[in-house]
Amino acid sequence: MSTAASPPARAQTHLAVLLVLGVTHLLNDLMQSLIPAIYPIIRDSYALDFVQIGLITMTFQIAGSLFQPVIGYYTDHRPAPYSPVIGMVFTLSGILTLAFASSYTLILVAVALIGTGSSIFHPEATRMARYAAGGRQGLAQGIFQVGGQAGGALGPVFAAFVIVPWGQPSLAWFSVAALAAMLLLVWIGGQQARISAQFAALRSSIAKARAGKPAHSTATIAVGLVVLTLLMFSKNAYGESFRSFYTFYLMDRFGLSIPSAQMMLFIFLLASAVGALVGGIIGDRVGRYRMIWFSVLGPLPLTLILPYADLFWTGVLTVSINLIMASAFASILIYAMELLPNRIGLVGGLFYGLNFGMGGIAAAILGAVAESHGIETVYRLCSFLPLMGLLAWFLPKAE
Repeated sequence: MSTAASPPARAQTHLAVLLVLGVTHLLNDLMQSLIPAIYPIIRDSYALDFVQIGLITMTFQIAGSLFQPVIGYYTDHRPAPYSPVIGMVFTLSGILTLAFASSYTLILVAVALIGTGSSIFHPEATRMARYAAGGRQGLAQGIFQVGGQAGGALGPVFAAFVIVPWGQPSLAWFSVAALAAMLLLVWIGGQQARISAQFAALRSSIAKARAGKPAHSTATIAVGLVVLTLLMFSKNAYGESFRSFYTFYLMDRFGLSIPSAQMMLFIFLLASAVGALVGGIIGDRVGRYRMIWFSVLGPLPLTLILPYADLFWTGVLTVSINLIMASAFASILIYAMELLPNRIGLVGGLFYGLNFGMGGIAAAILGAVAESHGIETVYRLCSFLPLMGLLAWFLPKAE
């Protein structure tokens, strides 16, 4: 008598680990977000132009992108559960350097240190989120992402209520966040051996269930990764126009004060946190392919209207756009992991690295555009970026 093949096992979802990972991601990205949040302050203090502002972002983003794929590739072969702690050491050094920087050169050194810390943090933290997810990958990446997005959203709030009144040296107070993250990451590192063993058992069960099904060809994987990279670029370039220049846009066009513009930026970034979580959960239900289509191409009508809206509708439109766009990242990341299931660290490092590197390049280009043609031109040009969502047509169907 023949027996039907048993379905793959469903590993436990380690919610406590995911929540702690989300908190560490929040602390990491909070410290990162202080960099663009203080741009209006240091622009006046150091008499910087938009090109120099863009170069600060590019330095930070490039430092945050260079090492991530390398570290991810290395940890795929030799897991390093405590490497994120080392990353926090770099971030702590960068925050303290930025707090007491007395020149433009020292500012560049400081943001490079913070970017390097982030490049070390993300690959192994992404792996741990994958391991702790069990069968709920979208939820896991959503929780991990919502932590990072929430941390990014808090930067402008702290800038408005702490750094503006107390000055650049008050950045040193945020070293407490780096120290807290180190303690949490030590605990997470201690959990990895047990959770990774459970994940390995799940992978083995899935491999048996899929026995006989052809794996993706090298060409299919290559096409998939190229398309996902281009989609990530469109999303990141548009998002960077807000992270680096939105406060200037609001002050120049609508005459807002620095604290008011920072609060508008906070609301915009908070929408990223909500979108990341909701997008991850919905992606588990409707599939990554549909989620990518909707989240990358969907905002196009709103982005085309935005440059011509008044202050009220600018707020409404930017929140709506970011809610939709932010829902893409979890699906893009998981889609890439499904194409390369045995290279989690590499995929995490590559796509977080792309987040940083592409954002940095976009910031430098947009800074030059803003300096030569005006800040409003930046948003008119960026309004067409969601058209790149049409490239999702070429994505291979990943299981």
